[in-house]
Amino acid sequence: MYSFDEILNIVNTEISKVKYTTSPESLFEPITYILSLGGKRVRPALALMSYNLYKGDVERVIPIALGIEIFHNFTLLHDDLMDRADMRRGNPTVHIKWNDNTAVLSGDAMLIEAYKEIAKIEPQYLQPVLDLFSATATEICCGQQYDMEFEQRLDVTIPEYLEMIRLKTAVLLACSLKEGAIIAGASSDDAANLYEFGINVGLGFQLKDDLLDVYGDSTNFGKRIGGDILCNKKTFLLINALLSDESREELIGWIDRDTYDESEKIKAVTAIYNKLNLKQKSEQLINEYYEKAVACLNKVNADETRKGGLYSLAENLMSRIS
Repeated sequence: MYSFDEILNIVNTEISKVKYTTSPESLFEPITYILSLGGKRVRPALALMSYNLYKGDVERVIPIALGIEIFHNFTLLHDDLMDRADMRRGNPTVHIKWNDNTAVLSGDAMLIEAYKEIAKIEPQYLQPVLDLFSATATEICCGQQYDMEFEQRLDVTIPEYLEMIRLKTAVLLACSLKEGAIIAGASSDDAANLYEFGINVGLGFQLKDDLLDVYGDSTNFGKRIGGDILCNKKTFLLINALLSDESREELIGWIDRDTYDESEKIKAVTAIYNKLNLKQKSEQLINEYYEKAVACLNKVNADETRKGGLYSLAENLMSRIS
């Protein structure tokens, strides 16, 4: 059985081996760049950890892990472009370092490379693995579309927001876990429970990400604090604040302004969140999803010692500072 650190070391080693020598270099250099920025590597690690619940030869799942990580970074590359974000993991985003067109085309190439990795899986598993991966990729696009549409709306509901982050974030974590279970030959019930574990972890993960965007430390977080506030992104915090009669008018005033001092807007909106105790409300919901995730993992028919890494990872993701 592998520890999480050992799994992560395997993942990082395999990702470091990914090299692109095809011309033109200018197409593939941004791919190498964004992959080199690191990140938590949670998704590929989950695929290996899920497989390792049942079997020890985790190298069988490497194509899944690489495909999922390349795909995830592709979504970040395009997401940063759509959000006009200037920083990713403490470094300039691809569209800032190069240009918009490069970010689009290199992102497209990343999607193709992700499928090429997935296609390396053993033939007997390729169809179910590919079907799940493709369905997940479509769901993520749906989630991103909702996210963009929500920026133009002031009537987004909490259920709509939760469905958006389920699609945009949670389904890829769930896919990673289920893919590992499929390759390991796990029962359909175990695969389903691992998928739901991933959904709940993913929902809590994104809620935590939104919270850190306001209350985190930029040095740890790797992105500018208050970015969501500046682009009026409909997060759990902002939606709740808009639902409050005492803060709605002031918030809409900030949202409608074309020109403003950025630090002043961040400070004013954060003050509204503080007044409404939304940090505590968000933390409570994060904990609820953590408990749901644990309940799903409890149902998985695998050795409790082997499940320990997943329990710990879920807890760490919910309590992280970056």
